[in-house]
Amino acid sequence: MPIRIPDSLPARATLESENIFVMTEYRALHQDIRPLNLLILNLMPTKIVTETQFLRKLANTPLQIRVELLQTASYQSTHTDASHLDSFYTTFDQIKDKSYDGMIITGAPLAYVPWEEVEYWEELCAIMDWTTTHVHSTMHVCWGAFAGLFYHYGVPKILRRDKLFGVYPHTAVANKKQSPLFRGLDDVFYVPQSREIELSEEDILKVPELELMSTSPQAGIFAVKSRDNRRFFLTGHPEYDRDTLANEYWRDKNKGLDIAIPENYFPNDDPTQTPVVTWRSTGQLIYNNWLNYYVYQTTPYDITTLSSPPAQQITPPCP
Repeated sequence: MPIRIPDSLPARATLESENIFVMTEYRALHQDIRPLNLLILNLMPTKIVTETQFLRKLANTPLQIRVELLQTASYQSTHTDASHLDSFYTTFDQIKDKSYDGMIITGAPLAYVPWEEVEYWEELCAIMDWTTTHVHSTMHVCWGAFAGLFYHYGVPKILRRDKLFGVYPHTAVANKKQSPLFRGLDDVFYVPQSREIELSEEDILKVPELELMSTSPQAGIFAVKSRDNRRFFLTGHPEYDRDTLANEYWRDKNKGLDIAIPENYFPNDDPTQTPVVTWRSTGQLIYNNWLNYYVYQTTPYDITTLSSPPAQQITPPCP
């Protein structure tokens, strides 16, 4: 949360130059406060694990947040008990007339599936289109980021020769280091990655509505956002738990699949040892910063007044 100081206090300029968030008395007196309404579209098969990971990050903030969980209606999850879905999840038809301050669209294990062959692609397109008028700021994560970039801006996914699997050092792009998204992060920060696809920097830079925010020498592009701050795209998983990559490794290993040991994860690359977490603070800061600076600080008090952002729709409507 910001510190509140008098408008004319000399320290204000110094703090702001150091990228410290301060709020003047005038701004504080004119703020209306209410709970933030967030929606999570959970596309992962292990829904309980995924929802817990995101809720852990969202809960560790002074902001009051009301969260709803959304599932697809066109595809029924077979990995989560139906009673859990019936009790805690809603569908698009049930919420499409509501508005939200923020939304998270998760990843999904569909890297090799062409967009048009994804069973719920038409429904996902409808939801992503709906966010332009009903969600103030949307965070797309991993496969959800690739889907969002393709649908909204026509940015293609590129298949990798091998799977990117491990924890990698990342940095903010030189002219983005002062972005509120990276406030509090170290110059080099670590993020788990687990994907078979990647993005081309050239494809991102040629879209005028997009800003390249963070890259990695090993993992490539990590963070992209729209210039109007209405859409964020993360190719990695800063929300992952300590054992998430380990569970994925042993799952595939026990199936007899050819999977490499995740890089920079197990001590001495020994999968029998407990992984050392190097990304927890990164994940917390990224989600806190998104919630604070791009949702809480800018969302209208009357969320129903949202209007469509000016970003051009490049891809044709889904069939």
